[in-house]
Amino acid sequence: MNPWFLLSCGAGLACWPRPSARTPFAWRLPQAVRAGWWPLPALCVLPLLGLGWALATLMLTLTVRQERRWRARAKTALAEAELTASVLRTMTGELRAGAHPVAAAEAVAEAVPAASGRLRGLIAAARLGGGTADPDAPSALVNAWALAGRYGLPMAGVLDAARRDAEAEIGFRRRLKAKMAGPRASAAVLAVLPLLCLVLGEAMGASPVRVLSGTGAGQSLLVVGSGLIWAGTAWCRALTGRVAPC
Repeated sequence: MNPWFLLSCGAGLACWPRPSARTPFAWRLPQAVRAGWWPLPALCVLPLLGLGWALATLMLTLTVRQERRWRARAKTALAEAELTASVLRTMTGELRAGAHPVAAAEAVAEAVPAASGRLRGLIAAARLGGGTADPDAPSALVNAWALAGRYGLPMAGVLDAARRDAEAEIGFRRRLKAKMAGPRASAAVLAVLPLLCLVLGEAMGASPVRVLSGTGAGQSLLVVGSGLIWAGTAWCRALTGRVAPC
């Protein structure tokens, strides 16, 4: 198959237009195809350096993509815990000042703009006397609200206990991030070191790129080495992720 045909197909999929909001039944590509940019570097390398370099580029790009997504999830979890603690702290203060739970939730929505949209459904359900199971609201607030209403417990005390749990989670995540900075930096250096060795070998005149490109054994070793880099980073994420809070 012509490599330029594969390159054209990849570029076409990357540039596929998004369906318009005015067409409710617009056909959409599968999620795996809409995932983004990561197969494109391999398709660009394929006609230039061959199949071995394309597979190696695909594995390295997948490694970078998974690492970025893992770091983004950790950052999102910390931001969610901080938002939950802020919401619970503000609502506890409003309740202890004598405000009704619905009025306290409305005050929280005004005081914490980042949570205003997520508290809208909870406020509407509580105002109408319905359930408080809102998937958009912070789960700690929903659970504490339901627990206080079911067993007649003081809501301020329940929310304060949930707030202490959220703050403890924030402290644990920050300490974990600080303690894992060293091992993650070491893993990143070890993952980038083979690429630096290629540059150093070319500067010394050993021509490793020619060996890896011009021979079948070299391309096989290139694919195996890229797979080991991916496996090493995945193993590091698995080891450091074991101590993360659920």
